[in-house]
Amino acid sequence: MIADTILVLNAGSSSLKFGLFELCTQLPVLMRGSLTSLNGKPQMSVFGPEGSQAQHADLADGPISTEEALEFVFAEVEGKGLLQSVSAVGHRIVHGGRDFTAATILDPPTLEALRAFTPVAPLHQPHNLEIVELAVRFLPKAVQIGCFDTAFHAERPRLAMLYALPRALTDSGIMSFGFHGISYGHIASRLRERYGSAAGGRAIVAHLGSGASLCAMHEGKSVATTMGFSPLDGLVMGTRSGSIDPGVILYLLQNRKMHVHEISRLLYDRSGLLGVSGISDDMQTLVESDDPQSKEAIDLFVYRAGREIGSLAAALGGLDTLVFTAGIGENSPLIRDKICEAAAWLGVTLDAERNRQGNERISAHGSVVDVLVIPTEEERAVAEQVSSAMSQGAPVRDK
Repeated sequence: MIADTILVLNAGSSSLKFGLFELCTQLPVLMRGSLTSLNGKPQMSVFGPEGSQAQHADLADGPISTEEALEFVFAEVEGKGLLQSVSAVGHRIVHGGRDFTAATILDPPTLEALRAFTPVAPLHQPHNLEIVELAVRFLPKAVQIGCFDTAFHAERPRLAMLYALPRALTDSGIMSFGFHGISYGHIASRLRERYGSAAGGRAIVAHLGSGASLCAMHEGKSVATTMGFSPLDGLVMGTRSGSIDPGVILYLLQNRKMHVHEISRLLYDRSGLLGVSGISDDMQTLVESDDPQSKEAIDLFVYRAGREIGSLAAALGGLDTLVFTAGIGENSPLIRDKICEAAAWLGVTLDAERNRQGNERISAHGSVVDVLVIPTEEERAVAEQVSSAMSQGAPVRDK
């Protein structure tokens, strides 16, 4: 009989991932799953305990709402007789700003404060907070706890967070926050398991998915990262532009007479791999395409990643470990190979066969830099933060 569990909800703009963990020392996973293509033809995949076979199902012929998606999740949990065991719901919240740097109970004043970050994370923050409000309604006796993607980067050196803007703007909160921190925190813990307290020394972690960023870590702590004030900055992404000259934005406003909403849609939804290729925002689709524009999109993705690796290596004063994670990083040997080739000057040498097989260590014998592939487990990382917060006094459900 399961006494208490943690339900983790990780909401994206068109997806919802979840995991149910037993609230005990090792946090064994009881079930996990994902709902994808919520804005198209939604599908659901559900896995039981580690090693059990996945179940896949089409949910509808057309788009479903976030509320409907969450109802599917609760129906799955209830079907296993586990819904009443949920003591806490852990939420991945993309933006926590300067004030939320640890797992936090999501009471009404906190939710109101977090809504202020919606303009700088419009693809994520509204969905994150909508899921919280729905979870409160569905599970009113469970404590709702937020874990923040920005928190991992909060202790970076001040210079790594500053823009060269008037001090009054900096003091008002216009600064670099960094994102994907829950993923990076999980990778840092895995590096400590592998290397001890040194955590791979001077490490760069490449979180490459539809959203993509790099993080420079020294002994497992964030030193610099490619995303900044918003999740638009840095690398080329699926539909996001990444770094762009601010003068381009001024030109589009002043000379092309584009409205701010048009520019927002351009940078968030129509750029990146999709914009350059004109075909798709999916890396695997582009890899399989013979279209020269697809090749150019891939080449630009790799070029920008290689250039940013050089920048982060400079911030670290060298490189000992390079880690690939997230959808592209974990599943695309071609992209790993191309990025490692771009970083060869740092002492990165790849073992082609290990890379093809997707081994954890894919660097060649004698490589100056260890190159690893480590799957990210954001849901487990959130569960760990929630468990720690509860052990330190966060309230549990009213039984």
